[in-house]
Amino acid sequence: MNKLLRYLSDYKKECVLGPLFKMLEATFELFVPLVVKAMIDTGIVSQDRPYIIKMCLLMALLAAIGLTCTLFAQYFAAKAATGFSARLRHVLMNHIQKLTYSDLDTMGTSSLITRMTSDINQMQNGVNLTIRLLLRSPFIVFGAMVMAFTVDVKAALVFVVAIPLLSIVVFGIMLLTIPMYRRVQEKLDTVTEKTRENLIGVRVIRAFRKEAAEAEEFCSDNAVLVGVQKQVGKISALMNPLTYILVNFAVIALIYAGAIRVEAGILTQGAVVALYNYMSQILVELIKFANFIITVTKAVACGNRIQAVLESGHPCEDTGEMPQISEENRGSIRFEHVSFTYENASAPSLTDISFEAKQGEVIGIIGGTGSGKTTLVNLIPHFYHASSGTITIDGVKIQDYPTAVLRQNIGIVPQKAVLFHGTIRENLCWGKENAADAELEEALCTSQALDIIKAKADGLDEMLMENGHNLSGGQRQRLTIARALVRKPEFLILDDSASALDAATDAALRKALEHLPYHPTVFIVSQRTASIQNADKIIVLDDGVMVGYGKHDALLESCSVYKEIYDSQFQHGVQKNV
Repeated sequence: MNKLLRYLSDYKKECVLGPLFKMLEATFELFVPLVVKAMIDTGIVSQDRPYIIKMCLLMALLAAIGLTCTLFAQYFAAKAATGFSARLRHVLMNHIQKLTYSDLDTMGTSSLITRMTSDINQMQNGVNLTIRLLLRSPFIVFGAMVMAFTVDVKAALVFVVAIPLLSIVVFGIMLLTIPMYRRVQEKLDTVTEKTRENLIGVRVIRAFRKEAAEAEEFCSDNAVLVGVQKQVGKISALMNPLTYILVNFAVIALIYAGAIRVEAGILTQGAVVALYNYMSQILVELIKFANFIITVTKAVACGNRIQAVLESGHPCEDTGEMPQISEENRGSIRFEHVSFTYENASAPSLTDISFEAKQGEVIGIIGGTGSGKTTLVNLIPHFYHASSGTITIDGVKIQDYPTAVLRQNIGIVPQKAVLFHGTIRENLCWGKENAADAELEEALCTSQALDIIKAKADGLDEMLMENGHNLSGGQRQRLTIARALVRKPEFLILDDSASALDAATDAALRKALEHLPYHPTVFIVSQRTASIQNADKIIVLDDGVMVGYGKHDALLESCSVYKEIYDSQFQHGVQKNV
């Protein structure tokens, strides 16, 4: 948590001026009971109306000055708090963008969303209140006690007893609730995860008529969150009544002692009223300070969660300058005895994978569900670190290849076609910023997506909904392929990205890829043998093990897994209509 405070460094002036103006306001507030004392003892007792009016005007002046100081303090506190939270969001987002897939899998998307939103908002509130109340409330409490001693020493001894008791209550409750607020945020992660899961999978939920079951499960998770919040809320709720009880007992003792001393002629009525006002100020400030402690407690718990993210993971940092690449090795990829195990997995997802792909070659990857096809191609752009073995890109070990340069040379079309809210042009330009219309058209033509643009009234400037929901599955896949082709990558990875295309469009796409003038090295992950049977080499995976490697005809003879897949899709050389 303490390490996060360095992001306030740009707001040192606000962090000084905010409390300073609050202290000025508190100073003027401490003088008010003395003005009231003088008004009663001098003005009211002697019925000196001009003096009373003068004291009233003085109180109005003190109030106006205090209000002005408060406004300045609020402005500086808000500026520092919002600036701090904005900078922290940028830092956290930049860190998340650099994390490996393993780190993201371990932390969880829902937890990261909660930390980016709710946790940072809590920290913003904590910083705001800290600047406003951290010095002001203790200053008022102890200042009121000191001022009470200037009025009457013996009566002020009540303050000496009351303030430590109140401090024990406030800080005791704070220590109890800090770990509990951490649990609240963890349960909030669970509810966020369930909400996100339901929103993403709403069509599947409705297709299987699972609305009631999902609603019940959400209510169960939400009930756990409510239970934890009630538990911490019950303890936090004790703060106000306990402080009220202590302060009111102190007021009773103060009035009792004051009455005796007034009757004895030692103390004036105005002095008793002043002491009572000081005790009231302490009560108000302790209530504020109690709420401040609750907010700061939440902020500390949230800050620790954010700091845990910033200190965790293995950010993908560029290794330095680009090593020299020989023309002989350009466009080549080599896997040598590569194995990979997901974080906390009981068994490896890939075991002893070895193959080589040269520039311009088409490598097909096929296997059953869960055989490790996507895992294999995710190792190429260094989304995951191989557990063992060596991966070489362009003749350079992948660890020595600058990440930014490596991924700039790779065009990736993932299994799930992801498009973003914006125009088609904006989505395609993710592949190459400021790409000309001719380049976009060339990529669209190769991906068989040109007809999509022609059918839209605004062409490339047609607006897409979030995730491209106003397009069909096949249209989304073709546009994501076009986005990858815009940059004319050295390596092209198609991860089952033609699954929604019909056979004719799929064949036209593969034929267009073969005639690309820049001859990328292409990896095609597919469930259909028809999509990869003309590949230069085919990798057959079975439960993470490479059980076949070669051309289509040779694999039919030597690889039973490949033959089984082929026979399930073809009958006597003719593709089945399934």
